[in-house]
Amino acid sequence: MVVDMDMAYCLVQVKESEEEEQFLRVEVALVELVASEEASLRALESLMTEFFHDCTTNERKREIAIILCIDNGNLINKMWLGVPSQDKMEIRSCLPKLLLAHHKTLPYFIRNKLCKVIVDIGRQDWPMFYHDFFTNILQLIQSPVTTPLGLIMLKTTSEELACPREDLSVARKEELRKLLLDQVQTVLGLLTGILETVWDKHSVTAATPPPSPTSGESGDLLSNLLQSPSSAKLLNQPIPILDAESEYICSLALECLAHLFSWIPLSASITPSLLTTIFHFARFGCDIRARKMASVNGSSQNCVLGQERGRLGVLAMSCINELMSKNCVPMEFEEYLLRMFQQTFYLLQKITKDNNAHTVKSRLEELDESYIEKFTDFLRLFVSVHLRRIESYSQFPVVEFLTLLFKYTFHQPTHEGYFSCLDIWTLFLDYLTSKIKSRLGDKEAVLNRYEDALVLLLTEVLNRIQFRYNQAQLEELDDETLDDDQQTEWQRYLRQSLEVVAKVMELLPTHAFSTLFPVLQDNLEVYLGLQQFIVTSGSGHRLNITAENDCRRLHCSLRDLSSLLQAAGRLAEYFIGDVFAARFNDALTVVERLVKVTLYGSQIKLYNIETAVPSVLKPDLIDVHAQSLAALQAYSHWLAQYCSEAHRQNTQQFVTLISTTMDAVTPLISTKVQDKLLLSACHLLVSLATTVRPVFLISIPAVQKLFNRITDASAQRLVDKAQVLVCRALSNILLLPWPNLPENEQQWPVRSINHASLISALSRDYRNLKPNAVAPQRKMPLDDTKVIIHQTLSVLEDIVENISGESTKSRQICYQSLQESVQVSLALFPAFIHQSDVTDEMLSFFLTLFRGLRVQMGVPFTEQIIQTFLNMFTREQLAESILHEGSTGCRVVEKFLKILQVVVQEPGQVFKPFLPSIISLCMEQVYPIIAERPSPDVKAELFELLFRTLHHNWRYFFKSTVLASVQRGIAEEQMENEPQFSAIMQAFGQSFLQPDIHLFKQNLFYLETLNTKQKLYHKKIFRTTMLFQFVNVLLQVLVHKSHDLLQEEIGIAIYNMASVDFDGFFAAFLPEFLTSCDGVDANQKNVLGRNFKMDRDLPSFTQNVHRLVNDLRYYRLCNDSLPPGTVKL
Repeated sequence: MVVDMDMAYCLVQVKESEEEEQFLRVEVALVELVASEEASLRALESLMTEFFHDCTTNERKREIAIILCIDNGNLINKMWLGVPSQDKMEIRSCLPKLLLAHHKTLPYFIRNKLCKVIVDIGRQDWPMFYHDFFTNILQLIQSPVTTPLGLIMLKTTSEELACPREDLSVARKEELRKLLLDQVQTVLGLLTGILETVWDKHSVTAATPPPSPTSGESGDLLSNLLQSPSSAKLLNQPIPILDAESEYICSLALECLAHLFSWIPLSASITPSLLTTIFHFARFGCDIRARKMASVNGSSQNCVLGQERGRLGVLAMSCINELMSKNCVPMEFEEYLLRMFQQTFYLLQKITKDNNAHTVKSRLEELDESYIEKFTDFLRLFVSVHLRRIESYSQFPVVEFLTLLFKYTFHQPTHEGYFSCLDIWTLFLDYLTSKIKSRLGDKEAVLNRYEDALVLLLTEVLNRIQFRYNQAQLEELDDETLDDDQQTEWQRYLRQSLEVVAKVMELLPTHAFSTLFPVLQDNLEVYLGLQQFIVTSGSGHRLNITAENDCRRLHCSLRDLSSLLQAAGRLAEYFIGDVFAARFNDALTVVERLVKVTLYGSQIKLYNIETAVPSVLKPDLIDVHAQSLAALQAYSHWLAQYCSEAHRQNTQQFVTLISTTMDAVTPLISTKVQDKLLLSACHLLVSLATTVRPVFLISIPAVQKLFNRITDASAQRLVDKAQVLVCRALSNILLLPWPNLPENEQQWPVRSINHASLISALSRDYRNLKPNAVAPQRKMPLDDTKVIIHQTLSVLEDIVENISGESTKSRQICYQSLQESVQVSLALFPAFIHQSDVTDEMLSFFLTLFRGLRVQMGVPFTEQIIQTFLNMFTREQLAESILHEGSTGCRVVEKFLKILQVVVQEPGQVFKPFLPSIISLCMEQVYPIIAERPSPDVKAELFELLFRTLHHNWRYFFKSTVLASVQRGIAEEQMENEPQFSAIMQAFGQSFLQPDIHLFKQNLFYLETLNTKQKLYHKKIFRTTMLFQFVNVLLQVLVHKSHDLLQEEIGIAIYNMASVDFDGFFAAFLPEFLTSCDGVDANQKNVLGRNFKMDRDLPSFTQNVHRLVNDLRYYRLCNDSLPPGTVKL
């Protein structure tokens, strides 16, 4: 705790001469407090001891109180209860006098600290012992000399009393809020009076202002918005020029209002005159004239004045936004809101109005950035919270509002401002979409009303993503640095823009398509026309475009084409489902163009062309090619629906589309192609094989060539990710059932043989490792072996994962092909048990097998796998993995536990014999290793396994009979394996004492689920031996505030446990809990018990729990701050 030396100096300077000796001692004490931290603590301890000593005079106590107040207001809160009442009275008298006498000469930080301390005393003593606390504040505000001081006191009071911290009892918090609410009307009246007086006083002196470029703006929009010529005239009055003191007072008043509005309810206390006055001050934010005058007049003082005027506008908008953020609006307040919207949209018109002197953008650039942010917040709140309420008012012109919002959006001076406005349009489009869905009968009327605005929005957003129209702004965007969402600024810009395009497409599909497609077509023509500029050179092919200007134009065109291809792909979802037939021709036009452009890129190999500016144009050409493949992939669901239709009509057109696509894709699946393009081609291939599934795909020559290349042992392997994707696609071509064909036409025998050959070729090297597993000397170096294991298992695991949700026949064929590789994996596993990186991959593979193919593996082999794992994971091995092998070792154990989770969830009796071993492994081997470790590693998986064991094997612990379930409460269920059940419950209880909030939340959810599904809390063993232990632990967690984010969940869990035996809770547990509480005396315990009402409904009970916790903490805080031997009342 360090105090500024200036504080000590200033405090001494402001004392009266006859008190110099007394305050010299104060100075010395403060200087001691400024010393090192250790010395500071010693000085503080010394002062506290002296304060409470019997021999200390009242005069000296006052000195100490002042020192401690100024140094740290919290000390007043903590020691106040122990201060004798006479001393309290003197301090309450002394501090306000000190403040009043010297508030103008004290540095602001000391003045504010003194204000805070006086308010803290009021928080404790008003109104009973400090009856004139609030009256004094009101008097300060009403006296012109002390108005600023009164406003500072008022704001501090609102901050500290309306939303007090935990160092008050709940009853006191409620009392303070009620006391403040009683004063709201008076306070708001005073603040309105201050603001109106300042405005009116300075408006008189500004009756003949200099000519304003904005005067007389009362066009059609204004009269539409305000409905009243007199209001429009009033709003066009020039903004007064305020002196510095008036600006300071107004800024304090507006700060007070903003904080008051954050907690007072919307009511008649917030009068129309107050709203109008706040709105007047909001005009300061968009008063360019005053800002310009300040800068023209040149002095730094004038510039500061201009900034302060802008700040008044920001503060006024903060007030408006506080009111706007309230979702619950009383009926009588709706008219006020409407008036507020009308007035604020007048401002929106003012700052988006074109005239000779300013463009809209230059006007916005000249405004304070904070003001623009506040204004954007207002618009967002209006659309998200109030539009549904206001749209029905005939006197509110929504379409005109959208016109203003459009101008405001597309003239934003910053990227962040533009993003924020796009978010507002997204909210509006969501609102419109949900409104139409809920009122389908009015769909045409609603769309007709907004059609022009939406088409305009769509066109402008599309223009903004194109270099052709917006090059300067787009070149400013960073396309390298990734943000928290792993996207660059450019990607974020494009994604948000395309979301708006897509939402308009959903509402106006025909308009959106006719707007987008011609623009796409224009850029495609440029790209397709490049072929004529390709010439053959010594080293290959070269693009013969060399002029700097031509290269720049080509770069812009290619960037635009890439963006428009993404837009075309984003719209794919609006051509499928019920609208497939109606929009078929439009979709076919797009797909045919995409197929053409992908084939063109692959055939002339633009990705390998030499260019005049290789660092720019080559990435552009690769990106366009990749985006054309990605856009075509987006239409895979449309192609699947077309495939269905084509099957019935046997159309050659569909066959040609797919065959041509494959001709475009397969040349790109090569090690010579850049990764970006290679992966785009692989993803498209996977979508064709998985989503579209045409019967003839396997017979296309390009696909057969791909099969041969992938299974050729001598062929160079693709990068890992591409190899996995291609193998997935080829496997799916053979495994997935063809749509619209009966079982007897699926050609399973042939496809099964082909799949076995594919897997055999892919796993050839891996299967050859088996003999080496038991050999004393490995023929192959360990690193090479690891590479083979990694490459093979990553492919096989992906194939299994992607087939796991398919038909039984597909899974059967898959397992038949994989069987030998699975057996090899099990044989290899013991040999690599100490190589955690290999074990990790093997267990990933087995986990995927258990999840997807356990039925196909059969019971005997599955049992063999489980038994092998249980034998290998001894306590020593588990300890080695968890304690010594770092994160990889922990991942190995977590995957092993995940496999066991799958086992214990299996229905039927097949794997029940493993339950004792699994529970024993958990509780006797894994749990002791991790229980006391602070690291969360392994814990989440272990507790999930325990939960799944209980949830899916309840009868292993509780033998239920039909009679018992019918006569619940009469016949108690028979308990078995009680020690294991108790050990599991104890582990859950211990987890609630640890700091990991994620584990706490997970385990609390598991207990609540077991109670919901299996009546856990009602079971005799839980009810009689564990119930109140858990309640006690959860209450202690609340008291210690260690998991505050989970207050609500903990409160509900306590209720669910207590509701099993309310009588026992109120009669036995609660008194016992209070008796065991440290830090509170018997009287306080009695008060806590009395305040806990015997309510049995959830809301009241949890409210009582939180009241108990708050007041218990409050009493402890009070008692800790009292000196020994103090008599507590």
